[in-house]
Amino acid sequence: MCRFLAYCGEPVFLETLVCTPCHSLIEQSMHAAEAKTETNGDGFGVGWYSERTEPGRYCEIRPAWSDENLQSICSHVRSHLFFAHVRAATGTAVSRANCHPFKAGRFLFMHNGQVGDWPRLRRRVEAMIPDELYSTRTGTTDSEAIFLAALGEGLERDSVGAFQRVLHAIRDEMRALDITAPLRFTATWTDGDRVWAVRWASDDKPPSLYWRRGENGLVVVSEPVDSQRDQWRPVPPSGGLVARVGAAPEMFTFH
Repeated sequence: MCRFLAYCGEPVFLETLVCTPCHSLIEQSMHAAEAKTETNGDGFGVGWYSERTEPGRYCEIRPAWSDENLQSICSHVRSHLFFAHVRAATGTAVSRANCHPFKAGRFLFMHNGQVGDWPRLRRRVEAMIPDELYSTRTGTTDSEAIFLAALGEGLERDSVGAFQRVLHAIRDEMRALDITAPLRFTATWTDGDRVWAVRWASDDKPPSLYWRRGENGLVVVSEPVDSQRDQWRPVPPSGGLVARVGAAPEMFTFH
């Protein structure tokens, strides 16, 4: 499983969360504490918003701990909203095209989870992507396919509902094929104004997700990035949150 973080609030340098804390995302790429695999070395990515409508993005297949460009970028880029992700591949190629966060227009999306027995389901899930969006698919992951299918389901108008409809459709396909492996979806996405995060799984065992609202803004993480664990609040299974920059998050149920 992968590890990720999302931030929205007062502009800060990316390094304050990605690099500097004692259990930063770079540290988690080597020594994750709450993942199935301790090492998340199959590439990484960061995405951030500045003066432009569409976000910037940098991805690489090297492990996050060994890429000097990542640390240089994080020490110079300041943003009010950014995503970062370190990857542990689950059957698809280690390539830039498969690194999160995925980008489409003004949206960024990150996922930690799985579509059980993805090779059997891949063709059916990709068929959920509208023709006008399929040409933008650059990788082979289940994560990117879910994201593009949700865009086709009206992500811009009904963000939470779009993902729910896609996940329900995938679960129906899994049942039709008698696939018993779980569908797990701990994810976060943004349109550059709001940030959503959800924690859901078909077997009620979704990957971990925490949040904290500090002095500068809201941070959502796969696992706490520092030693102050009592300040981090877990998102419950089948739960989610949404927040705008500078505002307190609103909690919701995700079925």
